[in-house]
Amino acid sequence: MRIGELAERAGTSTRTLRYYETQGLVRPERSANGYRVYDEAELRVVHEIRALLAVGFGLDDIRPFVACLRAGHSSGDVCPDSVAVLRRKLAEVDAYLDRLGAVRRQLHDQLTQAIAYREETCFRKRELPR
Repeated sequence: MRIGELAERAGTSTRTLRYYETQGLVRPERSANGYRVYDEAELRVVHEIRALLAVGFGLDDIRPFVACLRAGHSSGDVCPDSVAVLRRKLAEVDAYLDRLGAVRRQLHDQLTQAIAYREETCFRKRELPR
């Protein structure tokens, strides 16, 4: 298939595919007239790239997954290098969640104090003689 068909089937643009090519992630063949020609395996690679980008992986993180697919595996996440990237990303997400939990607790405490202060202030105003 040519680049336009691959882009359409993968749900991306030809510009993006050319970028993936410059990054060494997508490998087209060249026809006699110089057109890029892709086989079905490249469609699977592009789907893997897009799925990993969608959940926050960078292109360098994606390389082991692509290499795993190119090695003939049905999934890009079964090779040791891919598993290592998954473990590292999971640790990063866990660290983000810990930080978000701390921020949430701080905001909750601040809100609780603000509400208590407001209620105390309003209660005092109601008790003042007129």
